[in-house]
Amino acid sequence: MANHKSALKRIRSNESKRLTNRYQHKTTRSAIKKLREMESGNEAKEYLPEVVSMIDKLAKKNVIHDNKAANLVSNLTKHVATLN
Repeated sequence: MANHKSALKRIRSNESKRLTNRYQHKTTRSAIKKLREMESGNEAKEYLPEVVSMIDKLAKKNVIHDNKAANLVSNLTKHVATLN
């Protein structure tokens, strides 16, 4: 158990941040899955910027690595480009 006031606060704040990160990561993964399942090119092109924004926010907060974010964006962009 923590002995200092600041350590106790750190435990509380870490837990709340963990839950927030988990929620945002799961939401982003669901959005990526939804984008990959789209068959209409127009819908996918409209939805892509939202998903890219979500991915960039996760990378900015170090929830996912910058390179993983870049790879996801690249692959999703290629996927959307192939849709008609």
